[in-house]
Amino acid sequence: MAWLIAAVAIVATAPSLPSNSDESSFLPKSYESIKAADLQQKAFPSAFTPSAIALYQRTDGGKLTAADQQDIVRISTELGNKHIDQVQKVVPGLPSKDGRYDLTLVQMDSRNAGQPKQADAAKTLRDDVKQLAKGTHLDVKLGGSAAQALDQQDSSKRGQALIGFGTFAIILVTLLIIFRAPILAVLPLVLIGLVSAIANGLIAYATKLFDLQANSSISSILIVVLFGVGTDYFLFLMFRYRERLRAGDEPKQAMVNAVARVGEAIASAAGAVIIAFLALVLSTLGFLKQMGPALAIAVGATLVAGLTLIPAVVSLIGPKVFWPSKSWQKEPENARFAALGRGVQRRPALTAAVSGLILVALSLGVFSFNATFDLASGSMPKTKESMVVQDQMQKAYSAGAAAPTDVYLSSTDGKPLDKTGFDAYAQKLGSVDGVASARMTQLNKEGTTADFTVTLKYEASTDKAIDTVGKVRDAAHSDAPAGTEALVGGMSSIYKDINTAVNHDYKTVFPVAALLIMVILGLLLRSVVAPWYLIASVGLGFGATLGATVWIFQKGQGHSGLMFMLPVIMYLFVVAIGTDYNILMIARLREEAREGREPREAAGMALRHAGPTVAAAGFILAATFATMMLAGNSLLTEMGFAVSFGIAVAAFVMAMFFTPSLTALIGHAAWWPGHGDRSEVTTPGAGPGPSGSASAYGTDRDSFARDPAGRRN
Repeated sequence: MAWLIAAVAIVATAPSLPSNSDESSFLPKSYESIKAADLQQKAFPSAFTPSAIALYQRTDGGKLTAADQQDIVRISTELGNKHIDQVQKVVPGLPSKDGRYDLTLVQMDSRNAGQPKQADAAKTLRDDVKQLAKGTHLDVKLGGSAAQALDQQDSSKRGQALIGFGTFAIILVTLLIIFRAPILAVLPLVLIGLVSAIANGLIAYATKLFDLQANSSISSILIVVLFGVGTDYFLFLMFRYRERLRAGDEPKQAMVNAVARVGEAIASAAGAVIIAFLALVLSTLGFLKQMGPALAIAVGATLVAGLTLIPAVVSLIGPKVFWPSKSWQKEPENARFAALGRGVQRRPALTAAVSGLILVALSLGVFSFNATFDLASGSMPKTKESMVVQDQMQKAYSAGAAAPTDVYLSSTDGKPLDKTGFDAYAQKLGSVDGVASARMTQLNKEGTTADFTVTLKYEASTDKAIDTVGKVRDAAHSDAPAGTEALVGGMSSIYKDINTAVNHDYKTVFPVAALLIMVILGLLLRSVVAPWYLIASVGLGFGATLGATVWIFQKGQGHSGLMFMLPVIMYLFVVAIGTDYNILMIARLREEAREGREPREAAGMALRHAGPTVAAAGFILAATFATMMLAGNSLLTEMGFAVSFGIAVAAFVMAMFFTPSLTALIGHAAWWPGHGDRSEVTTPGAGPGPSGSASAYGTDRDSFARDPAGRRN
């Protein structure tokens, strides 16, 4: 009842979640590209980087005639006279050198760059410009950042629908196969759907309260995180609930014991995920700063639901939740997992070596990783109108003409600049390798700031353009006349700074997240030793995942690079969520050890009993992330593959083989200084055995006998 009331209250009162796709808003004000943008607004308020570009060509593909040029001027004038919301200025552009293309440039309110209202303005512009071109020999298409945001929006809606449907289908079918119980298959979808509504409302509150920026990609990732992680915690609980019912517990007491046993593992696993996501607050990128708290809130809500809502609902339904199947009443042989457990028990060194070598081999691909910054083409198909405009402009004009680089030269003492040095300065900028042209285009009224437009030979988001803009910065700074200061702006400059910011994040977010996860592991296991090799194994899993992604997308499919934020996102998902399975397995291993087993036997039994849970949870979570590959754009395809592969590695290589075998090899020393694997009290006269676990867990828990093979009766 409390959950239902909270859901209604939060959903009814939560503000709408804003969205932002403006790359420049990712960066703080201290970066050069942002300083240059601020200077442009002060010195040249009438100058602008077009938010939308109308590209004209004749329907027959020939050169534009004088009549066509008149039509273009008329269309530009009438478009400006419509006073569309957000549109501040509409001006004719320059024809291409071959005379087959011409442009209309549209300025929008820079304060709302990337906001949904500008995508709406682009839709109106696109409809109007096509209407105004009717009856002429012109074919007109709308591109530019606002049009790209519009196309991205449409593409992401389709992607979200596919991801949502795919996630539901995978969870439903997998749970039906595992439990053969329709109620149990549908229940997590209904309950997590309720949690999702609450989480989205809480995220909207937090976004408004802390003045955060939202991004359209977050909603797609949220679906997967909520349903993937939520189903994991549901499975952790239901497998243990079923185990307690088989042991003879009364239904409600079975849930009490299940939560008592697995609740600590769920809380620790969720804590690791939440802390890893909150570490993103240390990022310098606005996109990741927003994503971190949003995902942390979502996982926090899922954790509370996993320990309160799900146990409450299952307790109300009771064993009927497994209807019509009766197989839950008997413990399965788990022959495969028992065999795997015996293999780890007998040959832990070989198991650790083979699984470790596989991870190392995959990790070699990391050295070939290359980042790409073309978010627009990465997040939608090439057939979208704005992408067609971008490609045609690269062919018709210099590739960098759509987003030129601006060098702003300002006097440091407030006196007018010496104009006699402008030509020489422009020549030095133009002589930089990779620059197509450079010229002084305007001077502010006071004569204190000059704008040099530098057109690159490459499209703004390419690696070559980013390298070139670095050289332009060096030349602009070193060749600036005495008493002046140069700032380099434009999209390539923004991408250059984003690259710098990402490298900063690698050095801060990664270590902080790893350290905090180690603290959680240390508190859970009461050990100083275990967290070190557990986090090292997860780090190796991260390397293997990134390496495999590079092998497939860069080497296999010939991509120029992977999306620049992929390693950060992948690290946090693979390290944080992948740690869940390590935590579940190591907690079960400790439990088996506390019942009197030696380290190798405990590892074998842990794999036998926790293996099915890890396998089921890992498969569902990996498959749900893989649904992101259905979105039809390279950003979510790469992200979906990388995270699903990382989860699979975490569940089926690290948790099942690498971690248990290492723990078996290290033995009792793995639990130093807390000796968390030892029975706290042993019955006098009795050797180590199941009775020794009574004081550690309470006399009502797991005090059941075993047959000679170690099976629980």
